[in-house]
Amino acid sequence: MFKISSMRGYFASSIGVACATVLALSAPLPAAAAGRPGVHRPPATRPVTGATVPGSTQSFPLVPLNPDRAAGTAPEMGLAPQSVRSFSLVGVVWDDPATELHGHVQIRTRASGADRWSAWQDVETHNHGHGPDPASDEGSSSRMRGSTAPLWVGDSDGVEVRVRAEADQVGGTRTPTLPDGLRVELVDPGAEPGQGALAPSSQADPVQRSDEDLPYGGTGADAIASAVEAGLASLNASMNASMFPAPSDETTNEADVDQAGEVRGGPSAAAKPFAAPRPRIVTRSGWGADESLRESGFVYTGSVKAAFVHHTASGNNYTCAQAPSVIRGIYRYHVVSSGWRDIGYNFLIDKCGNIYEGRAGGVDKPVMGAHTLGFNTNTTGIAVLGSFTSTAPSAAAVNSVAALTAWKLGLTGIDPRGTTYLTSGGGNLYPKGANVRLNVISGHRDGFATECPGKLLYGKLGSIRTAAARLQGR
Repeated sequence: MFKISSMRGYFASSIGVACATVLALSAPLPAAAAGRPGVHRPPATRPVTGATVPGSTQSFPLVPLNPDRAAGTAPEMGLAPQSVRSFSLVGVVWDDPATELHGHVQIRTRASGADRWSAWQDVETHNHGHGPDPASDEGSSSRMRGSTAPLWVGDSDGVEVRVRAEADQVGGTRTPTLPDGLRVELVDPGAEPGQGALAPSSQADPVQRSDEDLPYGGTGADAIASAVEAGLASLNASMNASMFPAPSDETTNEADVDQAGEVRGGPSAAAKPFAAPRPRIVTRSGWGADESLRESGFVYTGSVKAAFVHHTASGNNYTCAQAPSVIRGIYRYHVVSSGWRDIGYNFLIDKCGNIYEGRAGGVDKPVMGAHTLGFNTNTTGIAVLGSFTSTAPSAAAVNSVAALTAWKLGLTGIDPRGTTYLTSGGGNLYPKGANVRLNVISGHRDGFATECPGKLLYGKLGSIRTAAARLQGR
């Protein structure tokens, strides 16, 4: 238990750290950058030690590639080969989030410092089912945009894009069209805490996102509030038993946060029958989340009744050491490019089985995510980094999904092998208000018509349910 005096001291020190962070973020822009419209705040120009080097987002409009096309020919949009500032993750967005992109998106990139271009890579376009429920405040926000899945390409400084519309696969009755306002988003995730990486070289970039385009960033009172909130995150974790009592023993909610930002569960998780041990979880500070990007505050639902398993569809060409960078890229893409309030998933897992905290608000709380359109209430979303339509997930990742669901569902006494009823918020499988019976551990495709989490990860859900139940002592 915290004493009032120690709580006051912790609160004061947290505010001091947060305000110092805000002062660093609020430093004046260089004169050249400040006078150039549409330029995102550049990262620091000197090595940074002990803090995350901020990332950035470049945004380029796509233009017609076949403006003189014959009647009935599918429209094509794209971007000619461009030399750009360094980026590592890419996706395509458009104006109306309710409009789907019926077509193919392909991207090729050039690795930084190299002359050769990559082969063309397909980008997953059927991303509509990921995101906030349409009726929620987040889902009805004017900041929302339609978006493809993000694709991890590694450190690159060149890009080319082509997007081609397609007719309906069945019947072909719909005239091929593309959404309005197509843009390619190039995300630099920034450097990790303590890496001391140098900022990318400065060059003219008239189409980068401006500070005004950042939905929750910038300076002033909002940034101060966000930074203070971030500074108090560990205080919230220490006080969570009194703020949000869980049905498990009080000690189950206690955790040690080490200097690397990792939450380590204690042996007391077995104090309640069918409660699994808390797995090791890398916190947001551990993977370098820039808390000034997201919306301040948290949104909670009722108790977690089910877990939806996803893949990020961002490709498998990353190393486990790069996983925090991939997550920072997805986070920035979800917030800055897609207009969500925070990263969509509640948890993420890499190919080595490392588990990461996703959306802010407390790993043991019923935080409302933006992962399964229509079923974000009373659920948690777990995404494995990668694409698993034709590539099998690693055993380490599968084991971590089982460990995480065993613990998370065990907090509310849920049997991972069971079923539950959820009320649909609206989607392409179930209308709004439908009472739907689903497996407690379901794939994204069970709640929305999508390929996610890929057939090879989806095929592992049966063994995940069995392993999770065993970890709960069932």
